[in-house]
Amino acid sequence: MSIKNAWIGISTVALCLLAPLIVFAADPTKPQMSREQREAIVSSLKWQSGTITLKDGMAKINLTDDFRFLDGADARKVLHDVWGNPDNPKILGMIFPKDSGPLTHNGWAVTVKYDDGGYVKDDDAGKINYDDLLKKMQQQARDASPLREKEGYPSVELVGWAAPPSYDKATHKLYWAKDLKFGNDPHDTLNYDIRILGRRGVLVLTALGGIDELQEIRDKTPGILAMVDFQPGNTYAEFDPKIDKVAEYGITGLIAGGAIAAAAKLGLFAGLFKWIIAAALALKKALILLVVAIVAGVKKLWGKVTGKTSTPSHLLPPGPKP
Repeated sequence: MSIKNAWIGISTVALCLLAPLIVFAADPTKPQMSREQREAIVSSLKWQSGTITLKDGMAKINLTDDFRFLDGADARKVLHDVWGNPDNPKILGMIFPKDSGPLTHNGWAVTVKYDDGGYVKDDDAGKINYDDLLKKMQQQARDASPLREKEGYPSVELVGWAAPPSYDKATHKLYWAKDLKFGNDPHDTLNYDIRILGRRGVLVLTALGGIDELQEIRDKTPGILAMVDFQPGNTYAEFDPKIDKVAEYGITGLIAGGAIAAAAKLGLFAGLFKWIIAAALALKKALILLVVAIVAGVKKLWGKVTGKTSTPSHLLPPGPKP
């Protein structure tokens, strides 16, 4: 599949998904918590250090002394209750700098998720025109903004690459950063995306913070990449084409989807999109069966009225032919 054709499919799904929320944009339907309420939630969080196991040993995070971790339940409290985003059950956890927390001024954090979409082929990595891809993603954001505003969310503008995409073919790790602007907010938002390719899916890490934190996050990214990896049995090199599923997208799709990944309630909207397609196919099949049944019924009725059959003579049982 060419990159151009791949983009057409990506854009179709992306427009459906970009409508919800990009992290760090408050949910307008959620009552704002007081500082005291947020502090109470933060004080209840259970911080972890050392080695963190993800998805029953599929992957591990070997935290250095510079970082600490929140599991999925506590991470959802931060994202939903403290920061006011819609709940996302796919969150596996969050990585914070050791001296930073959910209420730290100019702080930042990294969300951790897993996408089980399959083995992502990386043979398109060296063929991507990132300037052209950026323009498509910017238009995608512009097209989605009216729907966001209609839903009560601020418009979103993809200002540009805060850091252009970079893929390490040896480690199968990809990262890039987006500069985002929400509504009339004078401060831009940074989404720094990291993807680690595995045998059956992709670890999705997104660093969230203000654009002023770009340099610090960029400096920390090599360390974060080194801390997180798939375990034996789940690595990219262990892909078995006889039994493992291949993803329907490549590196282009990961990056284009990254415009949405930090933004979307993927469970809801991706599920809805799949349901719409399935319903359409089911309806099409039902209509075909209905037409066949009607035609068969009319033929049968016509045969009774006329005494004739429309069945070819060579298929009739032995005996007198009509």
